[in-house]
Order: sequence, then structure tokens, then C-alpha cells
Amino acid sequence: MDGGAMSEPRVLDWSVGIVVPARNEQKRIGRCLRSVLASVDEARVTRSFIVVVADRCDDNTAAIARDVLGSRGRVIEADEGSAGASRRDGAEALLRELRDVPRQRLWLANTDADSYVPVDWIARQLDFAERGATAVAGIVDVDSFGHYGEQGREAFRRHYVLHADGTHPHVHGANMGVRADVYLDAGGWLDVAVGEDHCLWRRVRERGWRVESSTASIVMTSGRLRGRAAGGFADTLRMRMPLRSACGEASSGGVVP
Repeated sequence: MDGGAMSEPRVLDWSVGIVVPARNEQKRIGRCLRSVLASVDEARVTRSFIVVVADRCDDNTAAIARDVLGSRGRVIEADEGSAGASRRDGAEALLRELRDVPRQRLWLANTDADSYVPVDWIARQLDFAERGATAVAGIVDVDSFGHYGEQGREAFRRHYVLHADGTHPHVHGANMGVRADVYLDAGGWLDVAVGEDHCLWRRVRERGWRVESSTASIVMTSGRLRGRAAGGFADTLRMRMPLRSACGEASSGGVVP
């Protein structure tokens, strides 16, 4: 055997589905999807598929998403008006598309159309999954504080809690993954306009599944003043007021109660 020959990188025994809800994100959806595709390629998984749920879009979001995805995903045009319902539609489409994949080897990752992910995003989530985590919650950073000035940047850093041991108390739909069998066991996404990420995370934990909240997984998200969902992350940035989700738990800046 040629001692100088290099072996091919190992292909992970995982399939990955990614859900991206979007509402009028024609300016950001291309960047988002290109980053997701790069992350999937870097992870070298067995199979992958991306579903964009264009919810009540009246711009070119769906067309741009189809052009970027090509054969590597699907765009669903929906009339939900709800982040939770959009994520649920996307997850159901992924489960159908990847129906022959064992649910315990199918990872459902989630981000938002106004966000973009690092190239190791999927690989980091699957690394935790390989070590026994059944759901992973990462953190977010803000791409620009132009609307808020330096005072806004300082306020975000001050209120966004990160622990010295590399854990954190936040849950964001923009940076979350869950094993498919665990997703189904917990009842999936609920049809709620805001706080759907907290709802699912809470139910996964209540069912006794092992979860991981790591600062090692970071997704960059929009710092715009007005988001697509009332009471969502943009409103948290703008008002820095506690929110209450339809699940009944209080949250501020994505903090787990």
C-alpha cells in the first residue's frame, strides 16, 4: 500500500433535513441557503434535503430559493401566518422525503431565512448527536447593530447570557436541531406564532431525552428592527422586554425558563 496515499474523509452515518421558514426574505434567503448548503457539504452526511417554507410571501423569496436549491431541496408556498406551523410543514415534508431513513439516524436542523450558518454548523450538531445528544440548542449573534448603535450592541452583550463552561440558557429556532424520533416523540412543532422553539425544547426535556446547549454552535442572524413575527427575536432586540409564548413559559432573548 502506498504509505503516502491519503484516505477519503469518512462519510457520517447520518441523514440530515433542514427546515427554513421564510416570509418576504428575498434579500436574505440566497445567502442563508448558500451557507446551509456549504455546511451540509462540509459535514459529509449520507443524505440531505432542505425544505424552505415560503409563508405568505408576496416577493421573490420562493423563486430565489428554488434557484439556489436546485435538486437539493424543495420550496413549499404556504399560507400559515405562523412560525410554528411553517416549521411543522417543513418537518413533515422532510419526513416524507426521507421516509426510508431510520428515524434515529435522521437529524432535523432548523434555521431562519434572515440568518446564515457557519460551515461547521451541521458537523457540530452531529458531533453532539454522535456523543448521545438527541437535541442541540445553539446561540445566535447579530450581524449588525446599525439600527441600535453602540448602546444596542452593549445591551445585547450584557443581557445575552453565556456560561463559562460553554453552555447557555437560550433556545432559538434559528439554531436548533433534533433527532427525528425524538421530534416525533415530543409531538413536533406546534402551530404558534412565537415561542415555538421553546415549546418543542421544553417537551423534549420533559420526555427525558438528553439535550445539549452549547455556545460552540453560533448562527448569525439579522439585527433588523422589525421581524416577520410579532414578539420574535427582532422585538426582543428592540424592546428588551420579557416575552410569553403560547406554550405558557416566559422568555427573554430566547432564555429557557
